[in-house]
Amino acid sequence: MLFEHKILETVIDQAYEWIVVVDHKGTIVYMNKNYCDFLGKKKEEVIGKHVTEVIENTRMHIVVQTGQEEIADLHYIQGNYMIANRIPIWMDGKVIGAVGTVIFRDTNEWKRMNSHIKSLLPQLQTYLQEWKEHSGAKYTLNHIISVSKQMEQLKEKVKRIADSDISILIRGESGTGKELFAHSIHQLSSRSDQPFVKINCGAIPEHLLESELFGYEDGAFTGARKGGKKGKFQLADGGTIFLDEIGDMPLHMQVKLLRVLQEKEIEPVGATKTINIDVRIIAATNRPLEKMIEEKLFRQDLYYRINVVPFFIPPLRERPEDIEPLIHHFLDKVCKRSGKRIRSITPDVMDILRRHMWPGNIRELENVIEASVYFASGETITLEALPEYLRTTGVYQTDGKTLKQLLEEAEKQIIQQSLQRHHFDKQKAAKSLGISKSAMYEKIKKYGI
Repeated sequence: MLFEHKILETVIDQAYEWIVVVDHKGTIVYMNKNYCDFLGKKKEEVIGKHVTEVIENTRMHIVVQTGQEEIADLHYIQGNYMIANRIPIWMDGKVIGAVGTVIFRDTNEWKRMNSHIKSLLPQLQTYLQEWKEHSGAKYTLNHIISVSKQMEQLKEKVKRIADSDISILIRGESGTGKELFAHSIHQLSSRSDQPFVKINCGAIPEHLLESELFGYEDGAFTGARKGGKKGKFQLADGGTIFLDEIGDMPLHMQVKLLRVLQEKEIEPVGATKTINIDVRIIAATNRPLEKMIEEKLFRQDLYYRINVVPFFIPPLRERPEDIEPLIHHFLDKVCKRSGKRIRSITPDVMDILRRHMWPGNIRELENVIEASVYFASGETITLEALPEYLRTTGVYQTDGKTLKQLLEEAEKQIIQQSLQRHHFDKQKAAKSLGISKSAMYEKIKKYGI
């Protein structure tokens, strides 16, 4: 039996098709040698990883979820179109995994087929561009660069809840990567082939927000487009809507949003009847919603509706082990885009980058790396290439302030950071700082936090 097993494994390994097998979670349990060679990876590198982390544009995890086979499907991978078959594996009435094969002929025949397919695509270019602008999720978990325990746990959490329709609230400071997580959740869900629509609640003027979200009928108001316009919720029907900066949404719109969540229907501006919609809500904010609820600036019932599964993305300063991988990632990204060749970073620069508190988080780090690449005079990023504010962070600027003022500024910053870290739970924040709850309230009042 062992000999027969060896023969079978050798045959499959050398099969002309590329073969991959995943379990019920979408985790790779087998990939043959030809597929590994094409991807430029070793078997031990791919076994145990989620299929979306290894194969671009894969739908293997979706086949596991739906139990529906997909035969002769076009699969765009590494710049070419391939033909993919995806078959669910059933046992005792349950899907326990899926097997996928990528089929191709000899290189010349495939190039001719690939060229033919590409020649047809311009006919669809207008539609594809519109879909990309309005409905495309661009990021996956692969775009979230991290090695820290906190971030790896968050990625695992994404995999566990992505396929549900539960509303999710993503919390975190500006620049921590909230949008990347929203995209990744959609990409791993059974809605991944449906629209992903983003709207920034803080970037749209208040008087336009309702028509942007829910659309409007013909003649609804002066200047309305002839024939009316679909809102973001209608565009997202069947898929996911990402409400970024939901903490900036005005109260009257919060009431309307709550009704949409409860009734699963919208009413366009100027309409006389409602429209049923099926969307999943992912919201994000860096605002202290709990404090806003106390101040009557955010509805408590809406908060409980969207906060079914809370995600808190820690700031970069709380996961310093992620700084260096991110530096190398952004360095490679900027060099490819700019055509510049940077081979190294001097130790003193790396030390500054590791010690900086990064108040702007990952977005600030990316901007710093990009500026440093362009200002580098050779193939090494030296101190002179860094933005000036980073070169002077070692010297504290007093600007004529007294010691008392400087200490108060530091205390205020520490309290703000502690409140954010504990999701504005004042009791937990006070306990972490070793002060009483009443003392915490006094300091919050003193500094107007």
